[in-house]
Amino acid sequence: MTVTDLPRLALPAAPVVVAHPRGAIWLSPDGEIETLTPPEAVRRIRAAPVMLLHRSAVAARLGIKGDPFPAFDLLELFAFVRPAGFCVPTVRGLAEALDLPAPRSHEAEAERLLSAARHLLDELVRLTPRLHASHQADARGFAWIMARAGWPWAGAVLAALGAAHDQGRGASAFQVWDRLGEWNEHAPEPPPGNVPVEPAEARLRLAEMLGGSAEQRPSQADYASAAALAFAPRQMAGAPNLVLAEAGTGTGKTLGYIAPASLWAEKNQGPVWISTYTRNLQRQLDGELDRLYPDPAVKARKVVIRKGRENYLCLLNLEEAVQRVRARKDGGGEEAVTLVLMARWALASRDGDMVGGDLPGWLVDLLGKPRTMGLADRRGECIYSACPHFRKCFIEKAVRRARRADIVVANHALVMMQAAFGGLDDGILPTRYVFDEGHHVFEAADSGFSAALSGLEAAELRRWLLGAEAEGSRTRARGLRRRCEDLLGGQPAAVAALDDALQAARQLPGPSWHQRLSDGRAEGAAEAFLALLRQQVYARAAGQGSPYSLECEPRPPVDGLAEAAQALSAALERLGRPLRVLSKALGGVLDDEAAELESATRSRIEAIMRSIDRRALTPVTAWRDMLNGLAAEPRGEFIDWFAVERIDGRDIDVGFHRHWIDPTIPFAKYVAEPAHGLLITSATLRDGTGDMEADWTTAEQRTGALHLPLPAVRAAVASPFDYADCTRVLVINDVRKDDMDQVAAAYRELFKAAGGGGLGLFTAVSRLKEVWKRIRGPLDDAGIDLLAQHVEGMDTSTIVDIFRAEENACLLGTDAVRDGVDVPGRSLRLIVFDRVPWPRPDIVHKARRAAFGGKAYDDMITRLRLKQAFGRLIRRSGDVGLFILLDPMMPSRLAGAFPPGVVPERVGLAEAVARTREFLAKPPPDDGAR
Repeated sequence: MTVTDLPRLALPAAPVVVAHPRGAIWLSPDGEIETLTPPEAVRRIRAAPVMLLHRSAVAARLGIKGDPFPAFDLLELFAFVRPAGFCVPTVRGLAEALDLPAPRSHEAEAERLLSAARHLLDELVRLTPRLHASHQADARGFAWIMARAGWPWAGAVLAALGAAHDQGRGASAFQVWDRLGEWNEHAPEPPPGNVPVEPAEARLRLAEMLGGSAEQRPSQADYASAAALAFAPRQMAGAPNLVLAEAGTGTGKTLGYIAPASLWAEKNQGPVWISTYTRNLQRQLDGELDRLYPDPAVKARKVVIRKGRENYLCLLNLEEAVQRVRARKDGGGEEAVTLVLMARWALASRDGDMVGGDLPGWLVDLLGKPRTMGLADRRGECIYSACPHFRKCFIEKAVRRARRADIVVANHALVMMQAAFGGLDDGILPTRYVFDEGHHVFEAADSGFSAALSGLEAAELRRWLLGAEAEGSRTRARGLRRRCEDLLGGQPAAVAALDDALQAARQLPGPSWHQRLSDGRAEGAAEAFLALLRQQVYARAAGQGSPYSLECEPRPPVDGLAEAAQALSAALERLGRPLRVLSKALGGVLDDEAAELESATRSRIEAIMRSIDRRALTPVTAWRDMLNGLAAEPRGEFIDWFAVERIDGRDIDVGFHRHWIDPTIPFAKYVAEPAHGLLITSATLRDGTGDMEADWTTAEQRTGALHLPLPAVRAAVASPFDYADCTRVLVINDVRKDDMDQVAAAYRELFKAAGGGGLGLFTAVSRLKEVWKRIRGPLDDAGIDLLAQHVEGMDTSTIVDIFRAEENACLLGTDAVRDGVDVPGRSLRLIVFDRVPWPRPDIVHKARRAAFGGKAYDDMITRLRLKQAFGRLIRRSGDVGLFILLDPMMPSRLAGAFPPGVVPERVGLAEAVARTREFLAKPPPDDGAR
């Protein structure tokens, strides 16, 4: 078959639909183009399958509710043809990935989708003969499975594969676990050495990575020299070498710390853990490490991206999902289609990472989280060596590779969790850390070293202990008995302890606990306590007329709550006591049968003991401490509060929460003190009061440096950008921030003046949605695509990918967009903030405000937020942009958030629009930064 056969034999005769804010473009099979209103577009889409791109996004744009509609989705075809490949999920992004001309109108987008379909099917025609026979059999088997499931593309794909009468592997194609390689066990690694990295060595390694032709940047070399001090030998136990390094945007700090980190790893035969707060920076780091290890095979040995277990595909979950599909008599429907696309991805994936790895975020949006992310080990149900896929497990591969790697790229949450529990899976902590995005250490520690006795958390513990109680055979929720009973052998006491623990677990919230709490029908000690807690929140919390979450202080408790707390504490002790006996019995098996136990069984027992401790005993101990203290005076180091978490006015969770007032205290104790050296770095470590000593003290306070025995080394490297020339900061003084019509009009006119490339930042989702409703149509009329969090059928990372790729699009977002998003070039040339981002005055902030300086603490938090937002604007040489605040109440004392020489100017909206248009029309400055 040749490509000329495709239009006649394979291309579906379906109309093409491109949705836009005013409706949709409809391209009929005979070539006629129509512009449809949203209701007419919905009616036709419901009538017969159409060809489109990103069914979920189209449904969101046109307001299609209810069950998914059948469609020839080009993204599904792309995922089949190029598993683990990526494209930006827009027509322009797909065209770029396929080397097709970019469309310049909605009508051209419809025609380009047809071209893309032809191209992808042609790719199957061209590639199939070159594939190994086993890969051909995989593709044909998968296509037949999808044909039986009713996948719209199946006929075209089978024709392109030449598989009309060849089923390849047939149903056995699903068994991808049989075709994955196994991990190899190695002897334990010796502890790393203590050979230092000299500053001059770090400078030389940096120069080698950059290459001889690279421009010399003294500031980057100075930064590498300072970072090297974190890799000096430790002089005293509990006193790590801590370097706080602020590096302005454009310094090149990533390569600046990779240089000494990689040298130390090579010299001392031990890993350096580089921790980030956002997935975006993890991807950026992965790319930067190509400079150090250009050979992919070498890099695969030297570098590991390490995440929590819940981020990786579980092969046993995949197998059991496949078994459910095989048991169906209808071919499996959309579930089978999803599993085929996931199975093809698993075969092609670098490491099985489903979150920020090579699984496109748009595929999760398209297929649904339960059928994609639900295949990860998200509930702690791993059975380790008892699993038939243990030797091929993506998680186990990552764990073992990390032990032998030079650079381990992790995230703050994983680092905090592992440190809190005393080490990695083998009980060993790294000795050297780099915390990039160090301004988020406080937030990460706040989350990592906290406790929540909530309905969701307690119900999850019950599920982990008892297994599924209401989901039947559709879930692999084995419960603790099935995970460990075969290991207890002839130990009646251990079996009795297991029985007692499982009986005690029934006092935790069971299935449908939400409804019972609302109806006043609580069952068991935990639900009884939560019902009274909920009563107290609704009795005392402010803002009950809003759709948002509610909170109140826990003391004094309402009548009966103290007694319910004691009853729940006693019930939790009845749960914890037999679990401790069980864990001790499993430890006894390790000791008594040390000579006979296989290595895999030993590892399984150790893993179960760790799970009992981490998933049950640790939270139960914290919960009992919280409950027992409810009738006493609050402890000075903690903040306690009750909360009802709500989304759109609907209760999601009910709980008793405890956080540290200063979460850097446990960070210093559990993460920093055991380490030998830490580099904490960011472009925004310090405050901007203008008092240098006070600003550094803020950095030390926010990173835990004040709680360590030795003072931190302070290093600051200025940005090479001339911000006074390439940026402007404007404060609009004639727009009422509480009038959403005025706010929306300001966004509309500013975005139009910039011609796109605008990022709108909001302090509340409700305000974002109100602006989005008002401006998306007018912006589309002006040829500007408008993207938004919380309203598109896509996750945030996918939306940002689109924004980055589309030079003239605009994006509305909240905190997740403000922090850590890297959009260089003209795609981001204007930032508009709806109002000053003051901290939310909740119970936690109230306690910290009292502890850390009152109003000065408010100002510090707000300046750092403005600093982070402004830092998104200029990412590389030649970038220009404006930062605009729609808040006339912006106080001048916050101006320190902006770089030296950048002075906020107060202007009216009309002047701001004119200056935006004028400033962005100028040629970009040449500031010499690269």
